[in-house]
Amino acid sequence: MSAAQRVVIIGWDCAPPQLVLDQWLSDMPNLKSLVDGGVAGRLRSCDPPITVPAWTCMMSSLNPGQLGFYGFRNRKPGSYDGWIANASAVKHPRVWDLLGLAGRRTCMINVPQTYPVKPVNGILVSSFLTPDTTCRYTYPDGLGAQLDTIADGYMIDVDGYRTGDKQWLLDEIYRMTDKRFKVSKALMQVEEWDFFMMVEMGPDRLGHGFWKYCDPAHPKYEAGNRFESAMYDYYLHLDEQLGEFIRLAGDNAAVLVVSDHGGKAMQGSFAMNDWLIEQGLLCLNQPIRERTRFTPEMVAWDRTTAWAWGGYYGHVFINVEGREPEGIVPQERYDEVREDLIARIEGIADDRGRVMANRVLRPEETYSGPHVKEAPDLMIYLDDLNWRVAQDVGNEALHTFDTEIGPDDSVHDYHGMIAGRVPGAKQLDLSGGAHLMDIAPTVLELLGEPIPRWMEGRSLL
Repeated sequence: MSAAQRVVIIGWDCAPPQLVLDQWLSDMPNLKSLVDGGVAGRLRSCDPPITVPAWTCMMSSLNPGQLGFYGFRNRKPGSYDGWIANASAVKHPRVWDLLGLAGRRTCMINVPQTYPVKPVNGILVSSFLTPDTTCRYTYPDGLGAQLDTIADGYMIDVDGYRTGDKQWLLDEIYRMTDKRFKVSKALMQVEEWDFFMMVEMGPDRLGHGFWKYCDPAHPKYEAGNRFESAMYDYYLHLDEQLGEFIRLAGDNAAVLVVSDHGGKAMQGSFAMNDWLIEQGLLCLNQPIRERTRFTPEMVAWDRTTAWAWGGYYGHVFINVEGREPEGIVPQERYDEVREDLIARIEGIADDRGRVMANRVLRPEETYSGPHVKEAPDLMIYLDDLNWRVAQDVGNEALHTFDTEIGPDDSVHDYHGMIAGRVPGAKQLDLSGGAHLMDIAPTVLELLGEPIPRWMEGRSLL
């Protein structure tokens, strides 16, 4: 048994290990102190590697097939529409719920999928799916006013972070991060807690906004640009804050720094629905000649076999008879149609004609649990996640180098990072690899609490 009396998790959303651990660690003295006294390595994300469901997979130790959501947006059964997975979608206990039942005090700040807020044994400040700070975004209710006083106006997220005004964006990311640090530091000192967790969204917003300025391998990189060190400088700023968290945690606390997934340069964006139209698998009511947001209303469903939703990965759905409102693919032909789709997708080439390293995931092979049938029929990773999937229709070309949602420089990657040190002789062991579902059982063992049999991860101690 470890000697940890308290556990601290500092989350850096989207922090890429190839930069933070491989390139910048020697310039980050506080993170390096954790690594020197403990361990660091890659942390495999869930499928898909995206904030929702990743943080909930991490803190529940369950895969999306158990949780019932596969991204921010999920399909409503029996319809062509979707729903957003906020905290109301989370039906399974997360580690702070289990600790609360055991009488342990918890303090959570900005952990994704915590809005709408639910009671906890301690305090909770919800995350970026919160509409704004006029909503009930804390537990207990009155905490919001205190946060505004501490931070001179608390800030949940950077609104409109996909923008061309990069100086404004950089200033806003720092402003948000510093306000969150002030609040986290204050609550860490005045609240009684056994488990403390804070997630900072700044690294994610920074990567999507500034990767092309900082990475010479990015197709849009320009040497000598004014933001060339923006990402490096920001992570050094995070490291300064980490030092204060380590100090406040004390010698008897285990401290872990984790990210939910990684990031890397976006090589391009591929118009999946336009491609399905070219393949004769998606039919619209009328031709669309300029880029237009894809909606169910524009589709001639009686002539459509499949359609897609986009993002850093793709969701492809088959228009199945008896399942979709206007399905045309007979149930007995489902496997045949799906295998044909897989073969076609695996053959998609980039803008230069090179067949990309495309991965197509079948849900029954990827997930387990009662909600597997609610998953997309196929999950698509284009060129090993280097290319983004676009869902708009009417694009001038299948291959583009911008996005329909605004400026975006990076995509997600399979591995986030973990760095941590625990008190006592027993340390974390990453020699067998680490998955983000291993974090919750590790926290429970550190605090001497039983690990439920239904958890899918393993303790890393």
